[in-house]
Amino acid sequence: MPFSPFRLGRLELPNRLVMAPMTRSRAYVDGIPSSLTALYYAQRASAGLIVSEGVQPSPAGKGYMDTPGLHTDAQVAGWREVTDAVHSAGGRIFAQLMHAGRVGHPDNTGLVPVAPSAVQSGGQIFTPNGMQDLPVPAELTVAEIEATVGDFADAARRAVDAGFDGVELHGANGYLIHQFLSSNANLRDDRFGGSVEGRIRFAVETSRAVAEAIGASRVGIRLSPGNGAQDLADDDAHEVYPALLAELSEIGLTYVHYMAGSVPELDGRIRSLWPHALIVNDSTLGDPATTVAHWLDQGADLVALGKSFLANPDLPVRLRLGAPLNEPDFATAFGGDHTGYTDYPTLALPPTLALPPAREPQPA
Repeated sequence: MPFSPFRLGRLELPNRLVMAPMTRSRAYVDGIPSSLTALYYAQRASAGLIVSEGVQPSPAGKGYMDTPGLHTDAQVAGWREVTDAVHSAGGRIFAQLMHAGRVGHPDNTGLVPVAPSAVQSGGQIFTPNGMQDLPVPAELTVAEIEATVGDFADAARRAVDAGFDGVELHGANGYLIHQFLSSNANLRDDRFGGSVEGRIRFAVETSRAVAEAIGASRVGIRLSPGNGAQDLADDDAHEVYPALLAELSEIGLTYVHYMAGSVPELDGRIRSLWPHALIVNDSTLGDPATTVAHWLDQGADLVALGKSFLANPDLPVRLRLGAPLNEPDFATAFGGDHTGYTDYPTLALPPTLALPPAREPQPA
């Protein structure tokens, strides 16, 4: 079953394996993908779907050094080289739109980070001047929230112009959309905070705006209930996420990319709560073959793998053959040159053992 095809929106995927988004911090200072990025993603085109590293939808959305954007024409042109390379290799790729929110620093952007509320995270971030404490963010006004929704929609349009097959909204891991959902980062008492309905509003309005901009069949969202990254708390995840999923289902997003392992009660219900395509990412089960088998048996349509794809450009072939896997070198995961990026070895196989080429995307 991992190697059976699956229809995702307008795409025919040749297998059920998704390359999860992974920050690699190898963009140029102006947010344009580096010259190696096209090769990196094209090497991994045998994935059923690639979800790119987080891409900021605006200058204010940047968190980390050397990360790419989708808010200038030059960035679009840079990503076009990437998507052309992936498509030429038979792959499919979504851009993950990631606004870091309070997880940023003026030394990286020249801007004060923004957030639902002026609540400081306790973590640190790497800057040109070394590791520094995350600052107290500026609380977004309602007008600024509405403008940020527009930034996501504009970035989605640019993603399509750049040749991406769709976009994934990053609503996980402690970044802006997740901050609005959180019970300790969102202390607002207006329509974007307070009640469950208020705290899911930003995620819902952003999803709706992006779906209207490029079509819901091209839009997914990543969610991580209970994930405490960046000092977030989801104390009422069992109420927030079912309500959010119901709203997103009405919008008709093509998939939810669900990060399992933090709220067992939701893990057991996620298939019944989400009627459309379900991607599950679970880092708690050990080896990738076990993870894939478990979640496909639990009703997931696709399974996302991160570090396994980082170190194994030909991961689908290796899993199908039961071949040994390369181990990732985390010392080279962020920043640098080709080392630990495009130099992981692939298996030498006759053409008859290669996975079949993907079918062309179908009209929307």
